[in-house]
Amino acid sequence: MTTARSTHRALTARNAAGLLAEIADLFRSLTKPLLDPSRPELHYMRGPGPKWHAKHAPAAVSLSAMSVQALVPVRIRR
Repeated sequence: MTTARSTHRALTARNAAGLLAEIADLFRSLTKPLLDPSRPELHYMRGPGPKWHAKHAPAAVSLSAMSVQALVPVRIRR
């Protein structure tokens, strides 16, 4: 025969276990972002590609357009 006292104890134990589980879930959800080794934002952008470099490359200068002063040889000591 089930008494009111044994029913109350069973419900209280079940509620306490549920409360502990809720607290554990809250703790896990708060600490996971702090301890997660996955950092996808570090690998998201890889830099400009070849089309960007082709579009933004400086204009090539031909030797005929350069002045003669720019082609003066430099002496190097040995």
